[in-house]
Amino acid sequence: MAKVVTFGELMLRLAPENYLRFVQSDKYEATFGGAEANVAVSLANYGVDAAFVSKLPAHEIGQAAINSLRKYGVDTSKIVRGGDRVGIYYCEKGASQRPSKVIYDRAHSSIAAAQKEDFDWNAILDGANWFHFTGITPALGDNVADICLVALKVAKQKKITVSCDLNFRKKLWSKEKAGKVMGELCKYVDYCIANEEDAKDVFGIEAEGSDITGGKLDKNGYISVAKQLTEKFGCKGVAITLRESKSASDNDWSGMFYTNGQAVFSKKYSMHIVDRVGGGDSFGGGFIFANLQGYSAQAAIEFAVAASCLKHSIEGDYNLVSLSEVQALAGGDGSGRVQR
Repeated sequence: MAKVVTFGELMLRLAPENYLRFVQSDKYEATFGGAEANVAVSLANYGVDAAFVSKLPAHEIGQAAINSLRKYGVDTSKIVRGGDRVGIYYCEKGASQRPSKVIYDRAHSSIAAAQKEDFDWNAILDGANWFHFTGITPALGDNVADICLVALKVAKQKKITVSCDLNFRKKLWSKEKAGKVMGELCKYVDYCIANEEDAKDVFGIEAEGSDITGGKLDKNGYISVAKQLTEKFGCKGVAITLRESKSASDNDWSGMFYTNGQAVFSKKYSMHIVDRVGGGDSFGGGFIFANLQGYSAQAAIEFAVAASCLKHSIEGDYNLVSLSEVQALAGGDGSGRVQR
């Protein structure tokens, strides 16, 4: 069985019930999530040996965070215990023309205060086939960016495939800082994952002919973006999610995979959204799985987009779908009829 290791922050998610606003709610639902942890859960659900690496406090909230991954089969044995706090993010789900909102309270979390000495990457990556991180993790601080770089160098020494979701977060760092740090880290990346805005925000590479706010996408522009990323970093492939936002509740969703000088596009899904947080992570999990299984480029992008389409119908960060459910949707069964 293939082994995938992901590295990042696992946070406590506090969210008002249903579609209440922050200022309306007098109680919040507590769950856990984080980009790389979300990818690990997806992969574990597909039967992959998936391990998540982070640093979390030794107290009960840290243990509850770990338990949220263990219940879905994620290997948490390489998580370092220590520090004082679990990072928190507050999530207000949008509806109709009102967008979702996220407020971070993650400063001084255990992983944000971690040091290189906390992680033995030779041991952590022993026997791994794939290593995944996102641009959120190095944005937590220069010390965490240094940890990422050490992990990437070890991964390359061990000939482990590396993927990175650019995942630019303007609330964590500037475009200039992101471009500088990610420009160094992406030299070690085999497969780059991005959305419509990431390549522009981080590297100034823009899809011409597209209007993200207006929901207009031009395929040729994204082929150009993928080609430029491939040439800049020597990637084996670039996967881009294509979101056409009609409102916070309704999006069209598809994707592109550029590899070996050719681009393939998935079918497009019209989604009515329950919870969009984790949508990109579920795409990453599906993309990694498909490539580990040796899927063709077309089959890989179809699987990744189908997986992430289903995630938009599920509350919380984690994509709690089975391999057979994704395969059914990717194969054309999107009717939503009751299964008896």
